[in-house]
Amino acid sequence: MTGRIIKGIAGFYYVHASDDITYECKAKGIFRNRNEKPLVGDMVEFDITDGEKKLGSIHSILPRKNSIIRPAAANIDQALVIFAAAEPDPNYNLLDYFLVWMEYDRIPVTLCINKTDLVNDDVIQEFAQIYFKAVSDIIFVSADRKEGFEVMRDKLYGKLTVLAGPSGVGKSSVMNILCPDANAQTGDISKKLGRGKHTTRHSEIFFIEHDTYVMDTPGFSSLTLPDMDTVELMNYYPEFTEYEGKCRFCGCLHENEPDCAVKDAIKRGFISNYRYNSYIMMLKQIREQRKRQHYNH
Repeated sequence: MTGRIIKGIAGFYYVHASDDITYECKAKGIFRNRNEKPLVGDMVEFDITDGEKKLGSIHSILPRKNSIIRPAAANIDQALVIFAAAEPDPNYNLLDYFLVWMEYDRIPVTLCINKTDLVNDDVIQEFAQIYFKAVSDIIFVSADRKEGFEVMRDKLYGKLTVLAGPSGVGKSSVMNILCPDANAQTGDISKKLGRGKHTTRHSEIFFIEHDTYVMDTPGFSSLTLPDMDTVELMNYYPEFTEYEGKCRFCGCLHENEPDCAVKDAIKRGFISNYRYNSYIMMLKQIREQRKRQHYNH
């Protein structure tokens, strides 16, 4: 039998199988011996050990398309990053850190701005101007008014999407509209394991419709970066790529160098100042990380 791991907790893996039933499975010891760990999102082959109780045993993990560290997951098609237009005010820096991680993991991002009912068109336009070159797409929704969700469903169809965003942006409201029985699904498994509500700290995948899955993740709040050199960072800012090779100096970091095509694009309004400032901040952070690593050695 094949299926997708939709939740992993306390050594149990919940596998949504091709027969549309979710089985509670244990992983065979061979994974431990090989130092392999099944991940949420993995496609696996398993044997049914008890059809009535819906129990099984995973014996192989099918080849992964990709895997990411935060949150730990496999076979992700895209990320839907939810931010609020207001209440709370958007933290652009936090968003930029997350976008760098997704670029680093080569996962396309659709930016979803929620709570559009709280702001005027100027705020929405500002979001669009800052991020339209940085992400695959931007969609605007109001979970309160249930507006914009047809567009969102089209974006999600046929894919496994990671839903991410800091706390307070209305991620759970969005999730409840996409998958009204998500709370019930979480509650059932929590009850079964006697583990109260804190199981939501774990990443979990919900089946929405045919071949369409959404992975709910704990709210992100981390301002850490992947381990990289300063010269790599520009690769994770998509709006910089069209200026590649146009600076005076080869290997230009777009920082203090003269005749820099990226800085010229910022002056002319083709790249957002917000994005550039977060890039400079991250460059400093990478240098600090490198220094610390050097001293620790």
